[in-house]
Amino acid sequence: MISDTLHHLFREKGFEMFPFQRECAEAYAAGYSGLLNAPTGSGKTLAVFGAFANDAVLHPQPGDNKHLLLLWITPLRALAKEMHRAMEEAVQIMGLPWKVSLRTGDSSSSEKATQFTHAPQVLITTPESLHVMLCKSGYSKYFSHLRCVVIDEWHELLGSKRGVQTELGLSRLRGLVPELRIWGISATIGNPEAAERVLFGSHTTRYKLVKAETGKKYEVVSIFPDSLDVLPWAGHLGLHLLQKTLPVIYNSTSTLIFTNTRSQAEIWYQRYLEIAPDLAGSIAMHHGSIDADIRRWVEEELKGGRLKAVVCTSSLDLGVDFQPVESVIQVGSPKGVSRFLQRAGRSGHQPGKPSRIYFVPTHSLELIEGAALRAAMEKEYFEDRIPYENSCDVLMQYLVTLAVSEGFEPESTYREVRTTHAYAQLEMDTFRELIFYLEYGGKTLHSYDEYQKIVKDGERYIVAGKRIALRHRLNIGTIVSDMAMYVKLQNGRRLGSIEESFITRMNPGDVFWFAGRPVELVRIRDNEATVRISNRTSGLVPSWMGGRMPLSANLAKELLVKLGEGARRERTHPEVSFLFPLFERQEEESIIPSEKEFLIEKLYSKEGCHLFMFPFRGRFVHEALASLLAYRISRRMPISFSIAMNDYGFELLSEKDIPIEEALEENLLGSENLFEDIIHGVNAVELAGRKFRDIARIAGMIFTGYPGNQKKGRHIQSSTRLLFDVLNEHEPGNLLIRQAYEEAIHYGLEENRIREALEEIRNSEIRIINVTRPTPFAFPIMVDRLREKLSSETVAERVARMKLDFG
Repeated sequence: MISDTLHHLFREKGFEMFPFQRECAEAYAAGYSGLLNAPTGSGKTLAVFGAFANDAVLHPQPGDNKHLLLLWITPLRALAKEMHRAMEEAVQIMGLPWKVSLRTGDSSSSEKATQFTHAPQVLITTPESLHVMLCKSGYSKYFSHLRCVVIDEWHELLGSKRGVQTELGLSRLRGLVPELRIWGISATIGNPEAAERVLFGSHTTRYKLVKAETGKKYEVVSIFPDSLDVLPWAGHLGLHLLQKTLPVIYNSTSTLIFTNTRSQAEIWYQRYLEIAPDLAGSIAMHHGSIDADIRRWVEEELKGGRLKAVVCTSSLDLGVDFQPVESVIQVGSPKGVSRFLQRAGRSGHQPGKPSRIYFVPTHSLELIEGAALRAAMEKEYFEDRIPYENSCDVLMQYLVTLAVSEGFEPESTYREVRTTHAYAQLEMDTFRELIFYLEYGGKTLHSYDEYQKIVKDGERYIVAGKRIALRHRLNIGTIVSDMAMYVKLQNGRRLGSIEESFITRMNPGDVFWFAGRPVELVRIRDNEATVRISNRTSGLVPSWMGGRMPLSANLAKELLVKLGEGARRERTHPEVSFLFPLFERQEEESIIPSEKEFLIEKLYSKEGCHLFMFPFRGRFVHEALASLLAYRISRRMPISFSIAMNDYGFELLSEKDIPIEEALEENLLGSENLFEDIIHGVNAVELAGRKFRDIARIAGMIFTGYPGNQKKGRHIQSSTRLLFDVLNEHEPGNLLIRQAYEEAIHYGLEENRIREALEEIRNSEIRIINVTRPTPFAFPIMVDRLREKLSSETVAERVARMKLDFG
């Protein structure tokens, strides 16, 4: 079942075929679809592409060289470019008469037109570009000879609306070619069986899950401070340890320095140049707001081994094969085991080669996460990816996509859509209601022509006009980010984009750091901020929304295990041993809770009464829990609270005494009426309104503008808010309004994790400890609250005084 041609490919690449690669080839040749679950850098791409090519060699068909045979879908353009290069090389080695083409948003119009009239045998594209192709009349004939679709990095698409978009695209292609084979490629995740079910839906029955056992080795090395801060606070320690990362950089061929936010990347890059000026020219920066041309240059230089280091964010998490990368540095906890593993796999990105990652904590207590990450990786305790279901906005966009090209017939399209996991429970009445919105604008907006997108033409629905079709093509996609402005130099060179909320607060002459250099704002006009290079060394660092990642449930549980080891003074990990003095200080003032205990610390200060609670569930869950408990306490008595939180716990602060004992007796932590109490406690209307901004744009209810003439972010936001308020008041049963509330509660606030946390707390022994000063666990939460207040004095100055006050 393995052809000589495939053996030749592996020999020429210098690799021995792993058992999982052989299993993929044999399963494909036997007619199976499948999902390959394998760690980063193990040869996943070669396994699946080789399996397809092997089958094509074993079972050639007349006309193969005239049609599209393989569609390869990847989530990133950078990955698509890398795949294109790798597959062209493989095709050449195997001697196959195939053309391999690349189609993304960067492809020229002439390239796209040629691809459609003269089909390549292999086409690499993105989910968005696939749906753009489905907008084109004649797509059904174009895809009619397709043999296989591969979804690369499926773990990244799963759990997002891009995954739903991919599911819908697959349902249409399977409708055209019932015998079509689907193969997914996924890095390590906690629920591969669920990933498999989502990928195949109810259509494909012959599929296999292939798990790679490659013996990939990972080494986690924590970088320790010279002394332990027993009253830690987040953020201050990272830069102090930057000097200690220089030996790693100098002793490695090439190093990736991962930060969790773009702001942090800008700061670290700037500081490297300050303390190690000899790195100038050999260190670069890479994040999603830097212009694509600059990012591509960085990738090429890194791949060619011409860069000593790159400071980056999740923009370099995925797939591009940077073989020169010898080491990875992670600044701060990545808050998830799978993400940490993915980044570790960027080093030693070759089969059989070990991966090494250095962990740099940003505060003392974060070292415990380093130990938890290592232990979780050893146990293969990876996070699940939870798929979206019944996303009306994505389905509405998809229906207009079909209407733009060849139209759609409701009954057959409904049956086809129901084969996906995302819409397996979709009722026909709901489907008809969506069509009613698209045809008439719904009950409230029927008087406005812009919301009437499709019309009935015999048995099919088609778009209502060319203007609607053009706008729809420009609006395809489910990636919705905060409104951004382009940043460009006076000579017209584009540096990237920056969030409108940051740049509009600045005046001409103000200096900020961007793309690794200080720039002075010259003017803001339309959707562009013009800047000039500045000689000043001081300036603001831009902030990007959504920079703080929540602690995953898996890492949180392992963290509690490590805390227990610390409480028992077990020297299981060097990080745990290093923190013994901190644990001693915590136990002097309070306790270290076991896995069966829930700790509440009560403190009185000049500010009032502080309640610190420690569920160890992550920032998002703690924010919702704090608001929920504040609401429930306020129902007992007139009281107001200030709220602060981090990944370990949260604080309720009031000028009045907080009667926590009485509140607990009255079921403060109960899960009854949880949904309703969350809605009241966290201002769900505001949260739903924010979600609706994205939903309205995906559903096509808001048009963001034409290329080069984008609408201002504040105008789009005001339009979506007005639309939300009108529908919320006059049509509360609107499907998109209901979706906004559901996403706000279930995905934004993680209701399931809140409910699970409350149930576990109720089954734990609740320990209320009265303390006289902030404990090592409580102190960082207090500092987090101060960050929102301080302006005339720095956080560091205030923290220094607090340490003196509290000893």
